[in-house]
Amino acid sequence: MEEEILKLTDRLRGQCSRREYCIADIRKKALKALDGNADAASRVVDVLVEEKYVDDLRFASAFARDKSSIQGWGEVKIRYMLAAKGISRQNIDSALEEIDGARAASRLEKLMENKYRSLKDDPQCRLKMLRFALGRGYGYEEISGIVEQLTSRKDEDI
Repeated sequence: MEEEILKLTDRLRGQCSRREYCIADIRKKALKALDGNADAASRVVDVLVEEKYVDDLRFASAFARDKSSIQGWGEVKIRYMLAAKGISRQNIDSALEEIDGARAASRLEKLMENKYRSLKDDPQCRLKMLRFALGRGYGYEEISGIVEQLTSRKDEDI
């Protein structure tokens, strides 16, 4: 059993060195590899955390940056997804502080302009735009002004 734990720890070290994982993901991988042996899985996770291969704050920061800048997610959706992975509220708050607010707002405006172009002839344009942005994880306060601005413009402005 010890040899199996050492092999798994080495394999997970390799995975953790290539990308960030949260403690919950590593625990799930360890449990699966060890056929549900919770004590052994906890030992593996403890070693990886102690050796700094796994760090929830580092994972949360990378996750928040990537989802915000690459996929255009808003703070609400990022917060929800991190909480679903078992990340603490404090780590989530710290990770969200690292997001560039001006860049995220600019990205939201571009997303909304593109969505408006595809929906401007639709009678439910405003509602669909609101749903789209809410689904992306932006707050109503953030998007309502942009939607009003876009729907009140003339077609040739966009």
